[in-house]
Amino acid sequence: MIEFWTANLALTLALYVILDGFDLGVGILFATSRNEDIKRHMLNSISPIWDGNETWLVLTASILFGAFPVVYSLVLSAFYLPMIILLAALIFRGVAFEFREKSRNKQWLWDAGFSIGSLVASFVQGAAVGAIIEGIPNTDGRFTGTAFGWLTPFSVLCGVGLSLGYSLLGAGWLVKKCEGHVRERGYQIIPKLLLGVLAFLAVSFVASLVMELPVMNRWLERPGLAAFPLVGVCGCALIMQGVRSRRDGWPFSGAVVLFLSAFGTLAVSFLPYMIPFTITIEEAAAPPSSLSFMFWGAGLFVMPVTLIYTVIVYWLFKGKSHTGSYH
Repeated sequence: MIEFWTANLALTLALYVILDGFDLGVGILFATSRNEDIKRHMLNSISPIWDGNETWLVLTASILFGAFPVVYSLVLSAFYLPMIILLAALIFRGVAFEFREKSRNKQWLWDAGFSIGSLVASFVQGAAVGAIIEGIPNTDGRFTGTAFGWLTPFSVLCGVGLSLGYSLLGAGWLVKKCEGHVRERGYQIIPKLLLGVLAFLAVSFVASLVMELPVMNRWLERPGLAAFPLVGVCGCALIMQGVRSRRDGWPFSGAVVLFLSAFGTLAVSFLPYMIPFTITIEEAAAPPSSLSFMFWGAGLFVMPVTLIYTVIVYWLFKGKSHTGSYH
């Protein structure tokens, strides 16, 4: 059961990062245009699926709460403030998405809310990842840090990096789903965003070495970790080849590969720890009876149904989107 719920947690987290990542990226890029037709085209590309993507964040939190309560309580204690900011940004973003279509005099406000909400949500997620990599101070699973302990230069760097990464995913999605000026604009900015992401990865790697973060020791202990960056290189090559040959699906696919390689690198670097490097998966897991109880409900029905629903929605709305109302 522990392995089952660990795998499900990794799946839901990876799906959230990829699926909500690209629509947050579209939200960030939304601020780069003032043309209403272009904005509508961008919104049309995500309107059928953006709210469903956030389901995977709910499932991630639910698995942590039920299967790994020690981690849930520690992470929530360490990130109360960023969690509140994240939820506020996602709520404001969702409201703005719906209200801008109905507004006549305040559309600029909802446009700003959609873009700012997307950027803030992306930054906070990246900053939280950076803080986790640095380590969450705790004693026997009890948080011993401060309210702003998560906000450090390294976590800010990670926040900026994830915002760039989500923007890259978003640009790839626009190329994949849109036509005309939106598609061409996506092709123009993808190389710049990719360069920004690679610069972030290089700077964060050097910063980790300078700071002597414990996670870097894993590269010496586990040389096989080098396979994940090699997969990331393949993702970068796929992106650039897609841009050069104007193959609309390749840049987004390459960005997904790049994200999965980064996700895999962190996950394998942390194993067997769930909170690096203090709480292992075994220590964080709920009692076997609780894990088994969850399996007969969430494990057999909720997870498969949500996954099937997601696949069906993306299949139904495959192909290019168009301008016009996104409702």
